[in-house]
Amino acid sequence: MMYQANVYDQRDELIRSHLDFVDFVVCRMRPQIPVFVSMDELRSAAMHGLMEAAARFDPCRGVMFKTYAETRIRGAIRDELRKMDWFSRSMREKHNRVLREIKQLEQDLGRTPTEEEIAGAMDMELGQYHKMLNEIGHLGIVSLHEVLDGDSGGDTFMDQLEDPRTRSPEDSLGKKELVGMLAGAIDSLTEKERLVVTLFYYEEFTQKEIAGILELSEGRISQLHSQALVKLKATLPQ
Repeated sequence: MMYQANVYDQRDELIRSHLDFVDFVVCRMRPQIPVFVSMDELRSAAMHGLMEAAARFDPCRGVMFKTYAETRIRGAIRDELRKMDWFSRSMREKHNRVLREIKQLEQDLGRTPTEEEIAGAMDMELGQYHKMLNEIGHLGIVSLHEVLDGDSGGDTFMDQLEDPRTRSPEDSLGKKELVGMLAGAIDSLTEKERLVVTLFYYEEFTQKEIAGILELSEGRISQLHSQALVKLKATLPQ
């Protein structure tokens, strides 16, 4: 009984000492989430992720709790968003239309298409296409966590964008082929798209911060982010 009490005490201490971290993660994710999702709903989901992390954390694996907890917190928020079905059917149809056009153009051209080529294939002015990218942009938070190989236990885009130093050598060896495919897909993006993906997912800058770095509007960063994710999804095998 004494051991079990100690385990509970350690779990509770992990939760108490990382309450501020929950708010930090929520604030980082907030710009990519529709405004109708309240902060209370986000914090509630995030707290569930923190409690799950504290209950499952194993220090013997050599991973810092904060690193482990962030993965769980972000996952809990994404799960809650999926339950809410916040990405409407019309938005999904627009997203899938862009995806289909990019796939077809890649087959026809033998390379990733430009924005102008995608807009032309969709019988749109470039400004109309940019507007659509802004509309579907909120899917980005889910897109990089979609499974790449169709297996519910498989890797996601985000798994392969994480710092490889956090992986064991055994894990890394088993993922070389998938990492190679993703690296090739990222290389096919335009320079600005690559920068947005790198700054957003590697460096964890917000879109506002990235806009300042690249001297572009937040709207343009959102467009580049959305288009990059659709291109990655179109390039990689489903």
